[in-house]
Amino acid sequence: MMRFDDNELTCNDFLGGRVRLLQPASGYRAGVDPVLLAASVPAKAGQSVLELGCGAGVAILCLSARVPGLQMVGIELQPAYAELARRNSEINGCDLDVIEADLNALPDDLRQRRFDHVMANPPYYRSGAHSPASDAGRSIALGENTPLIDWITVAAKRLAPRGFLHMIQKADRLPDMLTACEGKLGSIEVLPLSARVGREAELVILSARKGGRAAFRLHAPLILHAGERHEKDGESYTEAVSAVLRHAAPLPRNLCHRQ
Repeated sequence: MMRFDDNELTCNDFLGGRVRLLQPASGYRAGVDPVLLAASVPAKAGQSVLELGCGAGVAILCLSARVPGLQMVGIELQPAYAELARRNSEINGCDLDVIEADLNALPDDLRQRRFDHVMANPPYYRSGAHSPASDAGRSIALGENTPLIDWITVAAKRLAPRGFLHMIQKADRLPDMLTACEGKLGSIEVLPLSARVGREAELVILSARKGGRAAFRLHAPLILHAGERHEKDGESYTEAVSAVLRHAAPLPRNLCHRQ
């Protein structure tokens, strides 16, 4: 599929309506994960940001809404999602350059560029480790075809000296992430994301710096929902997380990014 028809799409609000995004009604649809990833990136106006596997553009466009004036590039493998990211960029008045490419076969001109920040929300499941989705696009988004080490290797190559990688991933993939960073990135910090107090972290956000030398740092978990269990209909996000999701606030425990 090269393009989604309009009748195959829904229009959804993110960040309390600051961002409006077209998404496939049937296919991969973004949840809160890319929004939290965007909130973890301490980019400043004028800096450059590359997103690997940008999909429909949720993460990088949410980052742009919080930090205007960024130089933004998105890489997306699937033509229909790349085209959707371009449409979403126009809808939100953003200057996002979307390049359709495989991570391991980037265009020559892009391989000459370096970025202040690289962000990524790679597929969560190892190849064959999840039930196949009926929609091909969703299956590719969820299941790993490109090894996780390749994502981090490509990110490290595209970073400028002292630049930062930001990645959200399942907690059980953290050992793979740390191994992939070895010899490429340092000053690693990890923020676990726990659904509720007392629950194991299901996701982590990793930050690493090119040329960083600081010791590894493991932050206290960020708790997403208030209370020990879901007791009523409706949202139960903590005040801090609600500020991120509804008001474009940065993560309250933003990674420190030491030297």
